[in-house]
Amino acid sequence: MNLLINNGRIIDPSQGIDLVGDILVINGKIEQIGQGLTSSNCPIINAAGMIVSPGFIDLHCHLRQPGFEEKETIATGTKAAARGGFTTICCMPNTNPPIDNRDMVKYIQETAAREGVVRVLPIGCITKGRAGGELVEMGKLADAGVVGFSDDGSPVENPKLMRQALEQSKILGLPIIAHCEDLSLTKGGLMNEGKVAAKLGFKGMPPLAEERIIARDISLAEQTEGRLHIAHVSTSGSVELIRQAKAKGISLTAEVTPHHLTLTEESVLSCGANAKVNPPLRTQDDINALIRGLEEGVIDAIATDHAPHSEKDKAGDFGQAAFGISGLETALGSLLSLVHQGKISLLTLISKLTIEPARVLGIADRAGTLKTGSPADIVIFDPKAEWVVNPDEFASKGKNTPLKGATLKGKVMATVVGGKVVYLDKKLTN
Repeated sequence: MNLLINNGRIIDPSQGIDLVGDILVINGKIEQIGQGLTSSNCPIINAAGMIVSPGFIDLHCHLRQPGFEEKETIATGTKAAARGGFTTICCMPNTNPPIDNRDMVKYIQETAAREGVVRVLPIGCITKGRAGGELVEMGKLADAGVVGFSDDGSPVENPKLMRQALEQSKILGLPIIAHCEDLSLTKGGLMNEGKVAAKLGFKGMPPLAEERIIARDISLAEQTEGRLHIAHVSTSGSVELIRQAKAKGISLTAEVTPHHLTLTEESVLSCGANAKVNPPLRTQDDINALIRGLEEGVIDAIATDHAPHSEKDKAGDFGQAAFGISGLETALGSLLSLVHQGKISLLTLISKLTIEPARVLGIADRAGTLKTGSPADIVIFDPKAEWVVNPDEFASKGKNTPLKGATLKGKVMATVVGGKVVYLDKKLTN
C-alpha cells in the first residue's frame, strides 16, 4: 500500500497539474506530489519518459456476470480493465438475471470485492427485467449502492416511464443513462445506413434513430430537471442536439466511445462482424463532430462500452453475429492516435478519462484525481510505446476487436488501485 513513483510527467486535470516529478503513496493514499521525493521503505517505479495520471474511469462496460460467463466474468473483465489503465469501472445491468434488485447489486459488489482487481460500481436497471414495462424500485437500488440507472442495450420506449425515471433521478441525485435508439427505425438493421451498407446489401441503422430519442429525452430532462446522461453518442446530429440543450441551460451529460472516435463504417469491409456494434460505426464527418464535441465540452467523457463476446457469438453470418467490441485493453492506444495526429490534446484526453467521468458519477471527491489524501488510483503509460494488437493475449475473454493486427502507439505500463500495483508491464519488471 506504500509506493514511490519517480520522474514521471504527472498530469492531473482536476488540479491543473502538469509537471515532471514524483508521487509518494502511503497507506493506499496520495501522500505527496513533488520533486526529489525519496522513501527508504517502499517499492519504487521509475516512470521516466512516461505519463502519470489519475486512474481512468469507465462509465460504461459489460462484465457479463452473472449469466454470460462464457463471454466475460468480473475477474477477467477487471483484469482487462487494469491492463487498460482503468481503476474504476461501471458495469451495465444487462446480465441474467439483470441488476434490478438489491440482491443482484449485493452479488456484484461481493463478487467484485472477492475476485476483481479494480473498483466495480454497479449500474441498476431503469425497468424491471429491462422489459420496459415497470420502473424498478430506484430508491432501494440507490440505497444498495448503484451509481446510476440504465436499460442499456435497449431504449426506454415509453416516454411516460422515462419521465418518471428522470423525476426519480432528480430526487436520488443519480443519472439515468440513456440508450437512445428508435427501434422502429433500426429493426433489422446491421450497420450504419449509408454507402457501405448499400454496397453490402445490408439494412442500415439511420442516424435519425439515435437523434429522435436523444431529442425526446432532452425534452423530458428539461421538464423534470432530472439527471440525464446520454450513452455512446455516435452522430454529428446528436452532438448538435446536446450542444443546443446545454446552451439552453439544460443539465445533461454525454459520453462517446473510443471506437466511435477512431473507426468509420468502412471498417465493416475489412473486419466484418468484429466491427458490428450498436450504435454502429458512422462516417468521418460524424467522427469530426464527436472530436469537436469533446474539445468544446459538449461531450463530457469517454467510455469504452466494452462488450466482450465469445468466438461463436461473432462467427458465421454477419446478420446473425452479436453487436459489440471488446475495448478495455485497446482504449488508450486507439485514443492516443488522436493526440498523435493533433486532433485532441493530451490534457483533454486525460480529463475525459478521469475527472470528468468522476463528476458525472458524483465521485470527484474520491476518484479521477491525485489530490493529497485521495485513494491512490494511478495509471502510468508510455505515449510512444508501439505494440501490435493480439487478441489472443487479452486478459478479457472477449477477443472481438476490429483492431486485430493493428499497431498502436501508446501503452499502459502500470495500474495502481488504492496503492496496490494491479498491473505491471513486463517492460517495467526487467
